[in-house]
Amino acid sequence: MKSRLLITSISLLGAAAALMLPAMARTWTSSDGKSNFEGDLVAYDADSGKVTVKRDGRDMTFSQDRLSQADIDFLKAEGTKVTEANKAAATTTTTSKPSGGTALAALPDVLPDPDGKEADMSKPVQVFILMGQSNMLGFGKVAQLKDVAPQKYPYLVDDAGSWIARKDVRSVFFCSGKLNTNDWLSPDNRKTIGPEIGIGNVLGTALDAPVMILKCCIGNRALGWDLLPPSADGTGNGGKSYQGDSEYGNRKVKENRDGWYAGLQYDQDVSDAQGALRDLATYYPGATKYEVAGFFWWQGCSEGKGNPDTYDKNLAYLFSDLKKDFNAPNAKFVGATLGEHDKSAPLAQKMFAFADAEKDAEFFYAKPVSKNGSCGHYGGDAETYMNVGEGMGKLMVELLKK
Repeated sequence: MKSRLLITSISLLGAAAALMLPAMARTWTSSDGKSNFEGDLVAYDADSGKVTVKRDGRDMTFSQDRLSQADIDFLKAEGTKVTEANKAAATTTTTSKPSGGTALAALPDVLPDPDGKEADMSKPVQVFILMGQSNMLGFGKVAQLKDVAPQKYPYLVDDAGSWIARKDVRSVFFCSGKLNTNDWLSPDNRKTIGPEIGIGNVLGTALDAPVMILKCCIGNRALGWDLLPPSADGTGNGGKSYQGDSEYGNRKVKENRDGWYAGLQYDQDVSDAQGALRDLATYYPGATKYEVAGFFWWQGCSEGKGNPDTYDKNLAYLFSDLKKDFNAPNAKFVGATLGEHDKSAPLAQKMFAFADAEKDAEFFYAKPVSKNGSCGHYGGDAETYMNVGEGMGKLMVELLKK
């Protein structure tokens, strides 16, 4: 049975390095002396002044200038004892390759800042399609993320606290036919985020090819009805089967259906993604070729109006149909549980049952890194969306190595 363990921010190499070194617990003080926090020193780079501290089980990296002079003096005296071991763990790479021949680097414990360089455009754009409903749509407040990013997600901001835009990851978002985002990946110029920021930064770090995060979704939809895939036969709400256009590769929303039908949102979301890929250079400037490398799926509270009893079967239909619609037989699939669900929850069990039966699929267990629940959009907590996005991205990297 495939592992369902939560992938954390600590890699095996990083954990091994930590075991070899004494924990350096300390009360840290801000440069203005107004705030303190407890944390263990993980690494210190004297040349750059970057500090990595483990706080509440999570590594965070920031500039020493944000600390008091007493802390800086401590770092200069003690910090170099852990530097070399952590550098070795962070720079270890693997020769694994995804289906398109793109190299995959092992992920360091702490994601590095983007180098500001454009991707190698001689390689096909690695496209990852994000679907689902309100969880995928995202309600994480960017204003809150701005406050915590320097400590918890330092790869998102520069030393001045300004948002960094990755030049190797393109972020494209359609919502029921309307283009909302077409830009380099960054939390900038938006009020809310979903998991795409975490996913995109993980994939941008791991892949040496251009990456496109292509999100097509809207809230208040269910896999057992609105998103029912074409192969579904009697597994939808009320025993419904897919009622749309079953012609693969030319997904269209059917007309004259007297309103809604089983699978309408699947048709809309797939049609949006297919249209973007037909006009690739509009959405990834300079790109001439691509391959769909993977699919991400995050459901939401509205699945209750679908058919939870057949959720695992509908996930299998979904993955199979997406591979056909995007001519992506080698693509991988990563989903996430609802943040409020234990592993024993009926819907979570269906998710894991699908992943256990499908070698190219995994589900991320979201509860340990989520605040509140999906029915309340996690209270707009940006960290929930970032943490789940990072976890999903890391699972995708592991699948791509196979």
